[in-house]
Amino acid sequence: MKQLELDKIDRRILSVLQDDGRLSNQMLAETVGLSPAACWRRVRALEDKGVILGYSARLDPERLGQGLCVLVNLSLLRHTIDSTADIEQQVSSYSEVLQCFAVTGSADFILRVVVPDMAAYDRFLNDKIFTLQGIAQVNSNFALREIKNTLAVPVAE
Repeated sequence: MKQLELDKIDRRILSVLQDDGRLSNQMLAETVGLSPAACWRRVRALEDKGVILGYSARLDPERLGQGLCVLVNLSLLRHTIDSTADIEQQVSSYSEVLQCFAVTGSADFILRVVVPDMAAYDRFLNDKIFTLQGIAQVNSNFALREIKNTLAVPVAE
């Protein structure tokens, strides 16, 4: 995928929106030094080009009773396109899985999983992960505390 050429104003818009996606167009325009109409056109163009993928609210998993964060390493028995695609599809459908990465190294996939507690994680493993065809090994790493958690992508201005 080709990197888009973005000017300083586009980069500033992206930076500001990453800090506060709920900012009104009027406030965004004032912050970046554009008229509201010009700012709106630029934001729409960034959305249309797929630079802005969407808007969401960050939630606190602990306050929602999802306080156990587990990084799960999955290793496959064999590497075929069909078996890998099936595992990707299944894992992507699990609400407990917040992120899934295909990786190099000792594992084939790393999942970020949130669940209420250890019993819920045991059920998740037994009911979902251990039923996947083609999994050779599962390794769980439990997060002790969160040091940094951001979705903000560095935007050079």
